[in-house]
Amino acid sequence: MGGDEGVRVMMAGAALARRRHDGLRFTLFGDEAQIKAALDNHPNLRAASDVVHADTVVDGSDKPSVAIRKKSSSMSMAIAAVKAGEAGAAVSAGNTGALMAMAKLALRTMKGVDRPALAAMLPTLGDNDVIMLDLGANTECDARNLVQFAVMGAAYARIALDLDRPRVRLLNIGTEELKGTDEIRDAAAVLRAADNLSLRFDGFTEGDKIGKGDTDVIVCDGFSGNVALKTAEGTARFVTDVLRKAFTSSLRSKIGFLISKPAMHLLKHHLDPNNHNGAVFLGLNGVVVKSHGSADEKGVANAVHVAARLLEEDITRRIAADIADIQSLSAAASRLEQPAK
Repeated sequence: MGGDEGVRVMMAGAALARRRHDGLRFTLFGDEAQIKAALDNHPNLRAASDVVHADTVVDGSDKPSVAIRKKSSSMSMAIAAVKAGEAGAAVSAGNTGALMAMAKLALRTMKGVDRPALAAMLPTLGDNDVIMLDLGANTECDARNLVQFAVMGAAYARIALDLDRPRVRLLNIGTEELKGTDEIRDAAAVLRAADNLSLRFDGFTEGDKIGKGDTDVIVCDGFSGNVALKTAEGTARFVTDVLRKAFTSSLRSKIGFLISKPAMHLLKHHLDPNNHNGAVFLGLNGVVVKSHGSADEKGVANAVHVAARLLEEDITRRIAADIADIQSLSAAASRLEQPAK
């Protein structure tokens, strides 16, 4: 029931995902009448789906404290199905804060993880996308949190980007070792000392290098990550809008557009957020994927694809194994945070 256009786009996206992965089955939580009406347009999806009626819906304006009390909401019931083992993953385009709060309350964080993080893939100029976390789940983070995010992000990168040792950097205000907050420098010290992790720590990166393509995982606190993400999205819209105005400003510009149309289509495809849709809450005892509220059917299908891939590659087990390897590093991070006596 989430997303800007509600049931129609969610069903169209699920149907597209079903065509790409014919082994998927869906449990659709929400208003039964609306869902079944939408399913009439997608017989292939209807044959692979169960519909569960939900009496209430989490609104976009609901605070997490309000949303978690809506036990009969579609969002709550979907997460409960994951907790009960009745579903492998939950995908929602609804209220992000509510989804995070519900998922954390129901599924709990994994052993050795202090806080879950929201991770997503962003386009770059390199051969691979870049995974960035945290994108808003935790506004304030200590060094131990950042180290755990690095490990979880690297585990995700090994699946999503098919890499053995992903390159990891911390987002900072400069690349010099002395730059940044105590938390960032302390996390960097722990990661530099780690030689038993399946990642390569490459130091710091700055905001203008996020799309360069010279790293695979960028780690930051949720406040900085969310600001960086929204800035990148706004810049992409700004560029496309400026180009659109420029190409329609005169006859000569329109002719120029026709000549450069293939390149413009390539740019549009590269910047289209639907091609990178599907943010993941890492660090929970279960898979929960957040689709962007404005996603079209292609974007929803991509979010379902992300969930399916994480289940196929057993992301929860992988993160648990990697987190176990950094218990000593977490202890080191804790000592770094202790004030000198």
